[in-house]
Amino acid sequence: MRAIQISEFGGPEVLKIVELPDPQPADGFDVVDVTAAGVNYADTHATENSYLQAQTLPQVPGSEVAGVTADGRRVASLVGSGGYAEKALAPRGVTFDIPDGVSDGAAVALLVQGLTAWHLLKTCARMQPGESVVVHAAAGGVGTLAVQLAKHWGAGRVIGTASSEEKRKLAESLGADVTVPADADDMNAALREANGGKKVDIVLEMVGGPTFDGSLHALAPFGRLIVFGMASRVAPTPIAPNSLMVGSKTVMGFWLVDCMRDLSMLSGPMAELLDLTAQGVLTPIVGATYPLADARRAHEDMRARATTGKVILDPKA
Repeated sequence: MRAIQISEFGGPEVLKIVELPDPQPADGFDVVDVTAAGVNYADTHATENSYLQAQTLPQVPGSEVAGVTADGRRVASLVGSGGYAEKALAPRGVTFDIPDGVSDGAAVALLVQGLTAWHLLKTCARMQPGESVVVHAAAGGVGTLAVQLAKHWGAGRVIGTASSEEKRKLAESLGADVTVPADADDMNAALREANGGKKVDIVLEMVGGPTFDGSLHALAPFGRLIVFGMASRVAPTPIAPNSLMVGSKTVMGFWLVDCMRDLSMLSGPMAELLDLTAQGVLTPIVGATYPLADARRAHEDMRARATTGKVILDPKA
């Protein structure tokens, strides 16, 4: 089979198309003919070995796929690694049947990014109806879904940030009440202005650097800032623990891998996300689709903030 493999760490240039043996069936796993392989921002960190866990070489990247099993079922699966390929091994405990009316691309968007958006709002932020919610990178894979879920669950005001007017319009079309340029000189002031002069209740943050710093200052009493990435690769200012006491602020991290300890944290939310999508309540935004051999370009575009929604590799192209 054709696959993308990295044999050395580095930037997008280390992603190479190779021929590898097909994966073989194993206990608890199904071989899936991949129709769509999801690309996540975390993949760009894994390629350079700057992710949360150490990476090994050689490696076929890709943690999520949609495809068809040997018995003809359409499924979406969290595969851990090996997704950038024509075939992948899908663990049955984290493999989900795709309902009619949900495309393969939409199903892939609900795996890492849909589940992340669900847990950011429900598990971590414990969003309550009427609260204000800031979604950074609101035109991205997680952001487009978080905007919609926050509105569906009754957020009082959803504020999105994005790097271009086109992306901000996309966020607004999905339900963001107001949007802010991602490069605002003073993120604290920009968020408060977007919230009618008031501080904000919840911030979903994956940029780092000044974006994190300004967002923390913009938190209302009992506000929650949930960190799920650092796309800028710039660390925020260190936080003195006692500084969180004034305003009773919470800073919390989230990593989807931690939900693997209890698979009900994946199966329940995934069933809800698929159902909302099948009903037309939730619209996963499938962005650019690249041929498998163009994985390098997909990573380059993602790092350059030139993508929107869910980025996908097509092994059939």
